[in-house]
Amino acid sequence: MLEREKAAMGLLISLQPPTRDMVAEAVSAGFYEHKTNEQQYSRLQLRTVKELMEGKGMDRPSDAAALDVTFKKAPESKKKLGHQKEFGL
Repeated sequence: MLEREKAAMGLLISLQPPTRDMVAEAVSAGFYEHKTNEQQYSRLQLRTVKELMEGKGMDRPSDAAALDVTFKKAPESKKKLGHQKEFGL
């Protein structure tokens, strides 16, 4: 997955705690090493929705240069979804 997407790091989000196979896959992905401070981060990180809602985000470098390498936006959808109706209170 990381190689296909040409991503330095990835985050797999699930509803349930990760299985043993998921953990093994994440461990086998290795580490991303920050070029400036040489700190290492797991290339594939696993989080549940609950963990994300509790504030446990992705472990990644915080400087702008590293974010260019470690953070990739999904492409915008080309499908027209129509207009959203206003919600009146």
